[in-house]
Amino acid sequence: MLTIRNLSFAYGTIQTLHGVSATMSPGRMTCIIGRNGVGKTTLMKLIMGNLEPDEGSILLEDQDVTGLQASRRAREGIALVPQGRQIFPKLSVEDNLRVGFEAVRPRPRRVPEEIYEMFPILKESRRRPGGNLSGGMQQQLAIARALVGNPRVLLLDEPTEGIQPNIIQQIGEVLSRLVAEQNMTVVLVEQYLDFVKEFGHDFYIMNRGRVTANGETSQLTEELISTYLSV
Repeated sequence: MLTIRNLSFAYGTIQTLHGVSATMSPGRMTCIIGRNGVGKTTLMKLIMGNLEPDEGSILLEDQDVTGLQASRRAREGIALVPQGRQIFPKLSVEDNLRVGFEAVRPRPRRVPEEIYEMFPILKESRRRPGGNLSGGMQQQLAIARALVGNPRVLLLDEPTEGIQPNIIQQIGEVLSRLVAEQNMTVVLVEQYLDFVKEFGHDFYIMNRGRVTANGETSQLTEELISTYLSV
């Protein structure tokens, strides 16, 4: 579903990515892991179109989307749940969700009921301002907002960061359901290795802007963890 070929990117004179290639398959959850500052978030922004690569290409199925703006990529079926959630604190939960309609043509008239089925707490809180929600509920809202656009590829940047364990489990179960039932391609940047091992299917380890190892999560050995992930 999503193919990345030889992506390179620099912030000015600082080279952040060096020829990164990866394939993220439908019906599987691919985890991008690595220490802080190795280029993981930059990679997600490049896939979404928030940054433009210096070299390389991004393919959605057989379509080259490298030159498309982020808004066009959203309409083609790519959605990003950014690090820090970035919800609108003064808008209600329901109005935050309606922002996701921007990726849909024609725009729905109301939030699909299946969104509330996945996140029942959001239905109970749909009139509350987003800024009044707990961190875990805000993360659920950010994911639900991305799903309103009915994406084929869902990108998540650190979805478990600062979230209580019970909400982490709920998020993992929702993502697993999307992968299994909708054949969605889920790609997430994640530091929480227990989450990666429980819910992920494939992994790519990044180090200094390069992919240094990849495989199925069952192949994520203690040696790899010690070499590339331990602080």
